Amino acid sequence: MATFHSFEDIEAWQEARTLVRSIRSICKRPSASADWNFVNQISSAARSICANIAEGCEANTTNAFVQFLGYAKRSAGEVRSHLFDARDEGYITDLEFSELTALCLKISRMLSNLIRYLQKTEIKRRNI
Repeated sequence: MATFHSFEDIEAWQEARTLVRSIRSICKRPSASADWNFVNQISSAARSICANIAEGCEANTTNAFVQFLGYAKRSAGEVRSHLFDARDEGYITDLEFSELTALCLKISRMLSNLIRYLQKTEIKRRNI
């Protein structure tokens, strides 16, 4: 597993940032922007992935980091669920749905792998 010195170095955070940019672009479309509740929910969930990775990385213990990574993973699942709504409402195409769903799943896998790695380590306190 690659090492990192800050949350910006974590590949899952980088991928989540890409996801946020895509979601924000969709939310600016006239068809979606009128649906305030949808925009708020999917934007918050996507941004939560990045924020929880960052917050966990800044935590003083590995256990806290793992906990926040779990929150981030759950947020990726939430975004995936909202993507079904986006497709059903015609805010995104089937291709966009497939690509963004795949990105959410990729982020979830990356977070799962990082969680497993951290749980195996003997380090209980972190110095970042």
